[in-house]
Amino acid sequence: MAKITLQGNAINTIGNLTAVGQKAPDFELVKNDLSKSKLSDYVGKKVVLNIFPSLDTGTCAASVRNFNKEAANLENTKVLCISRDLPFAQGRFCGAEGIKNVETLSDFASGKFGTDYQLQIADGPLANLNSRAVIVLDEKGIVKYTEQVPEIVDEPNYEKAIAALK
Repeated sequence: MAKITLQGNAINTIGNLTAVGQKAPDFELVKNDLSKSKLSDYVGKKVVLNIFPSLDTGTCAASVRNFNKEAANLENTKVLCISRDLPFAQGRFCGAEGIKNVETLSDFASGKFGTDYQLQIADGPLANLNSRAVIVLDEKGIVKYTEQVPEIVDEPNYEKAIAALK
């Protein structure tokens, strides 16, 4: 169980992130058009999983904007921004913000992604949402970098995540 904080108040996730060097669990998430997306769809590309509680918070929105900017310069890389927001809300946000270089995916239907990746928040006011984390995968789906952001209101370390792609 990872111990994190929300504005200094201790909360927990249901487990710990997949370790560097391990194969990332496959997933099935929902795209903005309600079609399905699986991790296996991205084999052959490097993948950044930018995971957060909800686009309705400033920090989560900032992470999508920052990774959108970075993704424009990345070769053979897909940035997937994952939350439990409804796909319609994700689509509206991306449209309003001009977000075109990342893909938003929703874990709203089952929460299985948060459970499989051990990111689901176990207690506190954000219980059942996914915690803020970044996971970088190589072209074969092997974990190269992870960051469980210790304070939910803080942004992830973008530089380290991007460096892990090289």
